[in-house]
Amino acid sequence: MSMKKWTKEELISTRDNLEAWNDRYQKSGNKMWHFTAFLGAFAVSTGIAFIFLDGVDVLNVLLIIMGSLTCLAWYKSEKRRKDNQTFLSEINKELKQRGKKAAKPKAKPDGSEDTKTENSSDKNKSTEEETISTNTQAINMETEKDTKS
Repeated sequence: MSMKKWTKEELISTRDNLEAWNDRYQKSGNKMWHFTAFLGAFAVSTGIAFIFLDGVDVLNVLLIIMGSLTCLAWYKSEKRRKDNQTFLSEINKELKQRGKKAAKPKAKPDGSEDTKTENSSDKNKSTEEETISTNTQAINMETEKDTKS
């Protein structure tokens, strides 16, 4: 999945959603979720131990199935959390690169900076300023002549 084609708004929106999800995950109690995974693993091991000691029983099989589902849910949740954090760091890196590219002036392959548009706009500004100053001087000369006569 290439983020090069994404717009900046899409990247920012996705980053905000992932940060909100991360905040909810931190608030929901990471320790409690790990404790739940530990209980699932304990249920699986207890079910297996009881099968060896007492034989196959419906409750032992149910204990193994429920513990396995709990462990699987924890594993998928941890994998999703790590993937989201990796994706969030990639988005932040891409936004940072785009920010640096926007701040950096464009350079030509020969090393000189691309100032063609800047030079033309500077020339236009200087020409306009010269015209204004020339007109102002002419008006001042005419007003001086009128005041003298």
